[in-house]
Amino acid sequence: MARFTRTTKKLAQRIDLQYFKRSSPFRRWRFLLSVGLTALAVVWLAWQTLARNNRAYSSGQMATAHSLLATQCAACHVSRTGVFREHATNQACLECHDGPLHHANQVFAPDCASCHVEHRGPVRLAATSDTNCTQCHGSLQAKGGSFSFAVDRNIEGFHSRHPEFAALRSGKGDSGTIRLNHSVHLRKLRVSPNGPEEIQLDCDDCHRTPGDKRPWRFGETPSDRDEAQLRTAAMEKPDPLRPNPTRAYMAPINYSKHCAACHLLQFDTKKRFTEGVPHGKQPREIHEFLMNKYQGHIANHPADLRTIPMPDQNLTGKPASPLAQNLSPPQWVDEQVAEAEKILWRKTCNQCHTLSFPKGASLPEVAPPNIPVKWMLHAAFDHNAHRMMTCTSCHAGATTSQLTSDVLLPGIQNCRQCHRPVLDAAESRCFECHTYHDWSKEKPVKGRFTSQELLHGIATFPQPRDAEPGQR
Repeated sequence: MARFTRTTKKLAQRIDLQYFKRSSPFRRWRFLLSVGLTALAVVWLAWQTLARNNRAYSSGQMATAHSLLATQCAACHVSRTGVFREHATNQACLECHDGPLHHANQVFAPDCASCHVEHRGPVRLAATSDTNCTQCHGSLQAKGGSFSFAVDRNIEGFHSRHPEFAALRSGKGDSGTIRLNHSVHLRKLRVSPNGPEEIQLDCDDCHRTPGDKRPWRFGETPSDRDEAQLRTAAMEKPDPLRPNPTRAYMAPINYSKHCAACHLLQFDTKKRFTEGVPHGKQPREIHEFLMNKYQGHIANHPADLRTIPMPDQNLTGKPASPLAQNLSPPQWVDEQVAEAEKILWRKTCNQCHTLSFPKGASLPEVAPPNIPVKWMLHAAFDHNAHRMMTCTSCHAGATTSQLTSDVLLPGIQNCRQCHRPVLDAAESRCFECHTYHDWSKEKPVKGRFTSQELLHGIATFPQPRDAEPGQR
Protein backbone atom coordinates (compact mmCIF):
# COMPACT_ATOMS: atom_id res chain seq x y z
CA MET A 1 0.00 0.00 0.00
CA ALA A 2 1.27 3.40 -1.00
CA ARG A 3 2.29 5.65 1.89
CA PHE A 4 0.13 8.82 2.45
CA THR A 5 2.11 11.99 1.92
CA ARG A 6 1.04 15.22 3.78
CA THR A 7 1.43 18.28 1.64
CA THR A 8 0.35 21.88 2.02
CA LYS A 9 -2.15 21.51 -0.77
CA LYS A 10 -3.77 18.46 0.82
CA LEU A 11 -3.95 20.19 4.20
CA ALA A 12 -5.52 23.31 2.67
CA GLN A 13 -8.32 21.19 1.21
CA ARG A 14 -9.48 20.48 4.78
CA ILE A 15 -10.19 24.19 5.53
CA ASP A 16 -13.84 25.23 5.34
CA LEU A 17 -13.74 28.39 3.22
CA GLN A 18 -17.40 29.13 3.98
CA TYR A 19 -16.93 29.18 7.76
CA PHE A 20 -17.27 32.96 8.19
CA LYS A 21 -20.21 33.15 5.82
CA ARG A 22 -22.17 30.40 7.49
CA SER A 23 -24.71 31.72 10.00
CA SER A 24 -24.61 30.65 13.67
CA PRO A 25 -26.51 31.66 16.87
CA PHE A 26 -23.36 33.07 18.47
CA ARG A 27 -22.63 35.34 15.53
CA ARG A 28 -26.21 36.53 15.34
CA TRP A 29 -26.28 37.48 19.04
CA ARG A 30 -22.89 39.16 18.85
CA PHE A 31 -24.04 41.27 15.92
CA LEU A 32 -27.31 42.20 17.59
CA LEU A 33 -25.60 43.14 20.84
CA SER A 34 -22.94 45.21 19.07
CA VAL A 35 -25.47 47.18 17.10
CA GLY A 36 -28.04 47.35 19.89
CA LEU A 37 -25.68 48.53 22.61
CA THR A 38 -24.12 51.14 20.34
CA ALA A 39 -27.56 52.43 19.37
CA LEU A 40 -28.60 52.43 23.03
CA ALA A 41 -25.52 54.45 23.97
CA VAL A 42 -26.25 56.99 21.22
CA VAL A 43 -29.86 57.27 22.34
CA TRP A 44 -28.77 57.69 25.99
CA LEU A 45 -26.29 60.42 25.10
CA ALA A 46 -28.95 62.16 23.01
CA TRP A 47 -31.38 61.96 25.91
CA GLN A 48 -28.81 63.39 28.34
CA THR A 49 -28.14 66.21 25.90
CA LEU A 50 -31.83 67.05 25.62
CA ALA A 51 -32.14 66.89 29.42
CA ARG A 52 -29.10 69.20 29.72
CA ASN A 53 -27.29 66.70 31.92
CA ASN A 54 -23.54 66.89 31.33
CA ARG A 55 -22.56 64.13 33.76
CA ALA A 56 -22.15 61.76 30.85
CA TYR A 57 -19.18 63.77 29.63
CA SER A 58 -17.57 64.32 33.04
CA SER A 59 -14.15 62.82 33.67
CA GLY A 60 -14.83 62.27 37.37
CA GLN A 61 -16.62 63.46 40.49
CA MET A 62 -16.31 67.13 41.40
CA ALA A 63 -14.71 68.41 44.60
CA THR A 64 -17.07 69.13 47.47
CA ALA A 65 -16.73 72.89 47.04
CA HIS A 66 -17.92 72.64 43.42
CA SER A 67 -20.49 69.87 43.85
CA LEU A 68 -23.38 72.04 42.63
CA LEU A 69 -21.54 72.62 39.35
CA ALA A 70 -21.37 68.91 38.52
CA THR A 71 -23.88 69.32 35.68
CA GLN A 72 -22.87 72.87 34.76
CA CYS A 73 -19.79 72.30 32.64
CA ALA A 74 -20.18 75.69 30.98
CA ALA A 75 -19.49 77.38 34.29
CA CYS A 76 -15.81 76.45 34.01
CA HIS A 77 -15.28 75.04 30.52
CA VAL A 78 -15.65 77.77 27.93
CA SER A 79 -16.66 76.54 24.48
CA ARG A 80 -14.70 77.74 21.48
CA THR A 81 -15.42 77.30 17.82
CA GLY A 82 -13.56 74.39 16.27
CA VAL A 83 -12.43 72.94 19.61
CA PHE A 84 -14.12 69.76 20.83
CA ARG A 85 -12.44 69.64 24.24
CA GLU A 86 -11.73 72.68 26.38
CA HIS A 87 -9.97 72.86 29.74
CA ALA A 88 -11.17 75.13 32.53
CA THR A 89 -9.87 78.66 31.98
CA ASN A 90 -8.42 81.15 34.42
CA GLN A 91 -11.08 83.62 33.39
CA ALA A 92 -13.81 81.20 34.47
CA CYS A 93 -12.18 80.76 37.89
CA LEU A 94 -11.93 84.53 38.35
CA GLU A 95 -15.68 84.87 37.90
CA CYS A 96 -16.11 83.48 41.43
CA HIS A 97 -12.63 83.63 42.98
CA ASP A 98 -11.14 87.00 42.16
CA GLY A 99 -8.06 87.03 44.33
CA PRO A 100 -5.06 89.36 44.24
CA LEU A 101 -1.52 88.77 43.08
CA HIS A 102 0.54 86.23 44.97
CA HIS A 103 3.43 88.69 45.21
CA ALA A 104 4.01 92.08 43.67
CA ASN A 105 7.41 91.02 42.25
CA GLN A 106 6.38 87.65 40.85
CA VAL A 107 7.55 86.87 37.34
CA PHE A 108 5.32 83.87 36.73
CA ALA A 109 1.78 82.86 37.69
CA PRO A 110 0.61 79.26 37.07
CA ASP A 111 -2.80 78.49 35.65
CA CYS A 112 -5.47 77.89 38.26
CA ALA A 113 -6.17 74.36 37.03
CA SER A 114 -2.50 73.40 37.14
CA CYS A 115 -2.57 73.63 40.94
CA HIS A 116 -6.23 72.93 41.67
CA VAL A 117 -7.01 69.77 39.72
CA GLU A 118 -10.74 68.98 39.54
CA HIS A 119 -12.66 65.75 38.86
CA ARG A 120 -10.67 63.73 41.40
CA GLY A 121 -13.54 63.12 43.78
CA PRO A 122 -14.48 65.00 46.98
CA VAL A 123 -10.94 66.19 47.64
CA ARG A 124 -9.66 69.45 49.10
CA LEU A 125 -8.62 71.62 46.18
CA ALA A 126 -6.28 73.70 48.35
CA ALA A 127 -4.21 70.56 49.06
CA THR A 128 -1.80 71.11 46.21
CA SER A 129 1.45 69.28 45.66
CA ASP A 130 4.84 70.72 46.59
CA THR A 131 5.90 70.83 42.94
CA ASN A 132 3.38 73.62 42.38
CA CYS A 133 5.37 75.74 44.85
CA THR A 134 8.89 74.61 44.09
CA GLN A 135 8.50 75.31 40.38
CA CYS A 136 9.12 78.92 41.44
CA HIS A 137 10.68 78.70 44.90
CA GLY A 138 13.13 76.02 43.82
CA SER A 139 14.97 78.72 41.85
CA LEU A 140 13.20 81.88 42.90
CA GLN A 141 13.33 84.95 40.71
CA ALA A 142 11.72 88.35 41.09
CA LYS A 143 11.18 91.46 39.07
CA GLY A 144 14.17 93.67 39.68
CA GLY A 145 16.10 90.76 41.17
CA SER A 146 15.68 91.91 44.79
CA PHE A 147 13.85 90.28 47.68
CA SER A 148 12.52 91.74 50.91
CA PHE A 149 13.01 88.48 52.79
CA ALA A 150 15.63 85.76 53.16
CA VAL A 151 15.64 83.45 50.16
CA ASP A 152 16.81 79.87 49.77
CA ARG A 153 16.83 79.29 46.03
CA ASN A 154 16.86 75.49 46.32
CA ILE A 155 13.84 74.72 48.48
CA GLU A 156 12.56 71.19 47.97
CA GLY A 157 9.87 71.19 50.64
CA PHE A 158 9.40 71.53 54.37
CA HIS A 159 11.37 68.35 54.96
CA SER A 160 14.40 69.35 52.90
CA ARG A 161 16.34 72.56 52.23
CA HIS A 162 13.75 74.76 53.90
CA PRO A 163 15.26 77.82 55.65
CA GLU A 164 14.98 78.24 59.40
CA PHE A 165 12.05 80.34 60.56
CA ALA A 166 12.78 84.04 60.15
CA ALA A 167 12.28 84.85 63.83
CA LEU A 168 15.03 82.41 64.81
CA ARG A 169 17.71 83.43 62.33
CA SER A 170 20.89 85.01 63.65
CA GLY A 171 20.56 88.61 64.72
CA LYS A 172 16.85 88.34 65.44
CA GLY A 173 15.42 88.88 68.91
CA ASP A 174 12.20 89.62 70.72
CA SER A 175 11.23 93.22 69.99
CA GLY A 176 9.15 93.48 73.15
CA THR A 177 10.27 95.96 75.79
CA ILE A 178 8.45 94.44 78.79
CA ARG A 179 11.01 92.93 81.17
CA LEU A 180 9.98 89.34 81.85
CA ASN A 181 11.87 86.39 83.28
CA HIS A 182 10.05 83.22 82.22
CA SER A 183 12.27 81.03 84.37
CA VAL A 184 11.26 82.84 87.58
CA HIS A 185 7.55 82.72 86.78
CA LEU A 186 7.61 78.98 86.08
CA ARG A 187 9.13 78.14 89.47
CA LYS A 188 7.06 77.72 92.60
CA LEU A 189 6.26 81.16 93.97
CA ARG A 190 6.22 81.69 97.74
CA VAL A 191 3.86 84.65 97.65
CA SER A 192 0.42 84.02 96.22
CA PRO A 193 -2.27 86.60 95.45
CA ASN A 194 -4.62 84.46 97.55
CA GLY A 195 -2.34 84.20 100.57
CA PRO A 196 1.09 83.03 101.72
CA GLU A 197 0.85 79.52 100.22
CA GLU A 198 3.09 78.47 97.35
CA ILE A 199 1.67 78.43 93.83
CA GLN A 200 2.84 76.95 90.55
CA LEU A 201 2.01 78.99 87.47
CA ASP A 202 1.20 77.24 84.23
CA CYS A 203 1.68 78.59 80.72
CA ASP A 204 -2.03 79.13 80.14
CA ASP A 205 -2.25 81.32 83.23
CA CYS A 206 -0.85 84.03 80.94
CA HIS A 207 -0.93 82.73 77.37
CA ARG A 208 -4.35 82.01 75.83
CA THR A 209 -6.10 82.63 72.56
CA PRO A 210 -8.89 85.24 72.38
CA GLY A 211 -11.40 82.44 71.79
CA ASP A 212 -10.63 80.82 75.16
CA LYS A 213 -13.41 81.88 77.56
CA ARG A 214 -12.22 80.06 80.69
CA PRO A 215 -11.95 82.26 83.80
CA TRP A 216 -8.46 83.39 84.76
CA ARG A 217 -6.94 81.99 87.96
CA PHE A 218 -5.33 85.24 89.03
CA GLY A 219 -7.04 87.94 87.04
CA GLU A 220 -10.23 89.36 85.67
CA THR A 221 -12.22 87.61 82.94
CA PRO A 222 -12.82 90.32 80.32
CA SER A 223 -16.04 90.71 78.42
CA ASP A 224 -16.43 89.70 74.79
CA ARG A 225 -15.99 93.33 73.82
CA ASP A 226 -12.65 93.50 75.62
CA GLU A 227 -11.50 90.31 73.92
CA ALA A 228 -12.47 91.65 70.51
CA GLN A 229 -10.26 94.67 71.08
CA LEU A 230 -7.27 92.38 71.59
CA ARG A 231 -7.56 90.82 68.15
CA THR A 232 -5.11 92.43 65.83
CA ALA A 233 -5.31 92.79 62.05
CA ALA A 234 -2.92 89.87 61.67
CA MET A 235 -5.27 87.61 63.61
CA GLU A 236 -8.41 88.79 61.85
CA LYS A 237 -7.32 88.00 58.28
CA PRO A 238 -9.73 85.47 56.75
CA ASP A 239 -7.91 82.23 56.17
CA PRO A 240 -9.66 79.23 54.54
CA LEU A 241 -7.13 76.91 56.18
CA ARG A 242 -7.94 78.18 59.67
CA PRO A 243 -11.68 77.75 60.38
CA ASN A 244 -11.41 79.15 63.92
CA PRO A 245 -9.09 82.18 63.73
CA THR A 246 -9.86 83.37 67.28
CA ARG A 247 -8.07 80.26 68.61
CA ALA A 248 -5.13 80.34 66.22
CA TYR A 249 -2.82 82.89 67.87
CA MET A 250 -2.16 83.90 71.45
CA ALA A 251 -3.69 87.16 72.61
CA PRO A 252 -1.30 89.87 73.86
CA ILE A 253 -0.43 89.88 77.54
CA ASN A 254 -2.84 92.04 79.52
CA TYR A 255 -2.02 93.47 82.94
CA SER A 256 -5.50 93.12 84.43
CA LYS A 257 -5.75 89.44 83.45
CA HIS A 258 -2.21 88.21 83.94
CA CYS A 259 -0.29 90.52 86.28
CA ALA A 260 -2.58 92.52 88.55
CA ALA A 261 -3.13 89.80 91.16
CA CYS A 262 0.58 89.60 92.08
CA HIS A 263 2.09 92.85 90.83
CA LEU A 264 0.16 95.51 92.72
CA LEU A 265 0.68 99.12 91.68
CA GLN A 266 0.71 100.48 95.22
CA PHE A 267 2.20 103.93 95.59
CA ASP A 268 1.60 104.97 99.21
CA THR A 269 4.04 103.64 101.84
CA LYS A 270 1.53 104.31 104.65
CA LYS A 271 -1.17 102.30 102.87
CA ARG A 272 -3.74 105.06 103.04
CA PHE A 273 -5.22 103.87 99.72
CA THR A 274 -6.37 100.36 98.85
CA GLU A 275 -6.13 100.74 95.10
CA GLY A 276 -3.03 101.26 92.99
CA VAL A 277 -2.37 103.65 90.16
CA PRO A 278 -4.25 102.89 86.92
CA HIS A 279 -2.33 100.74 84.47
CA GLY A 280 -1.95 101.68 80.82
CA LYS A 281 -1.81 105.43 81.46
CA GLN A 282 0.96 107.82 80.54
CA PRO A 283 3.15 109.33 83.32
CA ARG A 284 1.38 112.68 82.95
CA GLU A 285 -1.98 111.01 83.62
CA ILE A 286 -0.57 109.10 86.58
CA HIS A 287 0.80 112.35 88.01
CA GLU A 288 -2.67 113.92 87.80
CA PHE A 289 -4.16 110.79 89.40
CA LEU A 290 -1.77 111.07 92.35
CA MET A 291 -2.45 114.78 92.75
CA ASN A 292 -6.20 114.19 92.88
CA LYS A 293 -5.82 111.31 95.32
CA TYR A 294 -3.69 113.21 97.82
CA GLN A 295 -5.71 116.41 97.47
CA GLY A 296 -8.87 114.51 98.27
CA HIS A 297 -7.22 112.76 101.20
CA ILE A 298 -5.82 115.87 102.87
CA ALA A 299 -9.15 117.63 102.49
CA ASN A 300 -10.75 114.85 104.56
CA HIS A 301 -7.79 114.34 106.93
CA PRO A 302 -6.33 117.80 107.76
CA ALA A 303 -4.50 116.36 110.78
CA ASP A 304 -2.01 114.73 108.39
CA LEU A 305 -0.54 118.16 107.65
CA ARG A 306 1.51 117.77 110.84
CA THR A 307 4.19 115.39 109.56
CA ILE A 308 6.67 113.41 111.70
CA PRO A 309 9.99 112.39 110.07
CA MET A 310 10.83 108.72 109.84
CA PRO A 311 13.45 107.59 112.45
CA ASP A 312 15.98 106.52 109.82
CA GLN A 313 16.00 109.94 108.15
CA ASN A 314 18.75 111.14 110.56
CA LEU A 315 21.14 108.23 110.07
CA THR A 316 23.19 110.16 107.47
CA GLY A 317 24.77 112.42 110.08
CA LYS A 318 22.83 115.47 108.95
CA PRO A 319 21.22 117.68 111.55
CA ALA A 320 17.98 116.27 112.79
CA SER A 321 14.87 117.89 111.45
CA PRO A 322 12.13 119.01 113.79
CA LEU A 323 10.06 116.24 115.29
CA ALA A 324 7.01 117.63 113.65
CA GLN A 325 6.42 120.05 110.83
CA ASN A 326 3.27 121.80 109.78
CA LEU A 327 2.88 122.02 105.99
CA SER A 328 0.36 123.81 103.86
CA PRO A 329 -1.99 121.52 101.89
CA PRO A 330 -0.22 122.21 98.53
CA GLN A 331 3.18 121.56 100.12
CA TRP A 332 1.97 118.33 101.69
CA VAL A 333 0.44 117.14 98.40
CA ASP A 334 3.63 117.93 96.44
CA GLU A 335 5.75 116.10 98.98
CA GLN A 336 3.54 113.00 98.97
CA VAL A 337 3.30 112.92 95.17
CA ALA A 338 7.09 113.20 94.84
CA GLU A 339 7.58 110.31 97.25
CA ALA A 340 4.96 108.17 95.45
CA GLU A 341 6.49 108.86 92.04
CA LYS A 342 9.94 107.95 93.35
CA ILE A 343 8.55 104.52 94.27
CA LEU A 344 6.76 104.12 90.93
CA TRP A 345 9.51 105.29 88.58
CA ARG A 346 12.41 103.58 90.35
CA LYS A 347 10.79 100.32 91.39
CA THR A 348 7.16 99.48 90.68
CA CYS A 349 6.87 100.54 87.03
CA ASN A 350 10.55 100.12 86.29
CA GLN A 351 10.37 96.46 87.25
CA CYS A 352 8.59 95.65 84.00
CA HIS A 353 8.63 98.73 81.78
CA THR A 354 11.54 100.47 80.11
CA LEU A 355 11.64 104.06 81.38
CA SER A 356 13.83 106.91 80.20
CA PHE A 357 14.15 110.45 81.56
CA PRO A 358 14.67 113.10 78.88
CA LYS A 359 17.00 115.90 79.88
CA GLY A 360 15.21 118.47 82.00
CA ALA A 361 11.99 116.44 82.23
CA SER A 362 10.39 115.68 85.58
CA LEU A 363 8.40 112.73 84.26
CA PRO A 364 9.76 109.67 82.41
CA GLU A 365 8.88 108.34 78.99
CA VAL A 366 7.62 104.77 78.78
CA ALA A 367 8.71 102.66 75.83
CA PRO A 368 5.79 101.01 73.97
CA PRO A 369 5.41 97.31 74.91
CA ASN A 370 5.78 96.29 71.26
CA ILE A 371 4.77 92.69 72.02
CA PRO A 372 4.55 90.67 68.76
CA VAL A 373 1.22 88.97 68.19
CA LYS A 374 2.12 86.97 65.12
CA TRP A 375 5.72 85.84 64.76
CA MET A 376 5.51 83.96 61.46
CA LEU A 377 4.35 86.73 59.15
CA HIS A 378 4.61 84.65 55.96
CA ALA A 379 3.01 81.49 57.31
CA ALA A 380 -0.17 80.39 59.03
CA PHE A 381 -0.16 78.62 62.39
CA ASP A 382 -3.00 77.32 64.53
CA HIS A 383 -2.52 76.71 68.26
CA ASN A 384 -5.96 75.11 68.34
CA ALA A 385 -4.76 72.29 66.10
CA HIS A 386 -1.90 71.60 68.54
CA ARG A 387 -3.94 71.75 71.74
CA MET A 388 -3.28 68.07 72.55
CA MET A 389 0.39 68.87 73.17
CA THR A 390 2.02 70.46 76.19
CA CYS A 391 3.31 74.01 75.74
CA THR A 392 6.86 73.12 76.74
CA SER A 393 7.08 70.31 74.17
CA CYS A 394 7.41 73.08 71.57
CA HIS A 395 8.50 76.04 73.72
CA ALA A 396 11.10 74.18 75.75
CA GLY A 397 13.26 77.28 76.22
CA ALA A 398 10.61 78.97 78.38
CA THR A 399 11.66 77.01 81.49
CA THR A 400 15.19 78.44 81.41
CA SER A 401 14.73 81.81 79.67
CA GLN A 402 15.77 84.82 81.75
CA LEU A 403 15.95 87.56 79.10
CA THR A 404 13.16 89.44 77.39
CA SER A 405 15.06 89.26 74.11
CA ASP A 406 14.92 85.44 74.05
CA VAL A 407 12.79 84.15 71.17
CA LEU A 408 11.03 81.07 72.51
CA LEU A 409 9.57 79.77 69.25
CA PRO A 410 10.25 76.14 68.30
CA GLY A 411 12.76 75.69 65.49
CA ILE A 412 12.07 73.96 62.22
CA GLN A 413 13.68 70.73 63.46
CA ASN A 414 11.18 70.61 66.29
CA CYS A 415 8.28 70.83 63.83
CA ARG A 416 9.80 68.20 61.56
CA GLN A 417 9.44 65.61 64.30
CA CYS A 418 5.71 65.43 63.55
CA HIS A 419 5.39 67.03 60.12
CA ARG A 420 7.13 64.53 57.85
CA PRO A 421 6.42 63.20 54.34
CA VAL A 422 5.46 59.71 55.54
CA LEU A 423 2.14 57.95 55.96
CA ASP A 424 1.86 58.03 59.76
CA ALA A 425 2.80 61.68 60.26
CA ALA A 426 1.26 65.14 60.21
CA GLU A 427 0.84 66.97 56.90
CA SER A 428 4.11 68.47 55.69
CA ARG A 429 3.27 69.85 52.25
CA CYS A 430 3.66 73.57 51.60
CA PHE A 431 -0.05 74.39 51.74
CA GLU A 432 -0.21 73.35 55.40
CA CYS A 433 1.50 76.59 56.45
CA HIS A 434 1.54 78.77 53.34
CA THR A 435 -1.26 80.10 51.18
CA TYR A 436 -0.78 81.28 47.62
CA HIS A 437 -3.71 83.71 47.66
CA ASP A 438 -4.18 86.47 50.20
CA TRP A 439 -7.95 86.30 50.47
CA SER A 440 -8.08 89.32 52.75
CA LYS A 441 -7.60 91.32 49.54
CA GLU A 442 -10.15 89.39 47.49
CA LYS A 443 -12.11 91.50 45.06
CA PRO A 444 -15.91 91.51 45.41
CA VAL A 445 -17.88 89.23 43.10
CA LYS A 446 -21.55 89.74 42.25
CA GLY A 447 -23.65 86.57 42.11
CA ARG A 448 -25.54 85.79 38.90
CA PHE A 449 -27.38 82.52 39.51
CA THR A 450 -30.23 81.19 41.61
CA SER A 451 -30.22 77.81 43.33
CA GLN A 452 -32.92 76.57 40.94
CA GLU A 453 -30.82 77.50 37.92
CA LEU A 454 -27.86 75.55 39.22
CA LEU A 455 -29.81 72.52 40.42
CA HIS A 456 -31.92 72.10 37.28
CA GLY A 457 -29.32 73.06 34.71
CA ILE A 458 -31.12 76.06 33.27
CA ALA A 459 -28.46 78.63 34.02
CA THR A 460 -26.79 80.53 31.25
CA PHE A 461 -23.19 81.48 31.85
CA PRO A 462 -21.79 84.69 30.37
CA GLN A 463 -18.51 84.69 28.55
CA PRO A 464 -15.83 85.32 31.21
CA ARG A 465 -13.98 88.58 30.96
CA ASP A 466 -10.42 88.56 29.74
CA ALA A 467 -7.62 88.52 32.28
CA GLU A 468 -3.95 88.91 31.73
CA PRO A 469 -1.74 86.07 32.96
CA GLY A 470 -0.72 86.61 36.57
CA GLN A 471 -3.59 88.96 37.42
CA ARG A 472 -4.86 86.83 40.27
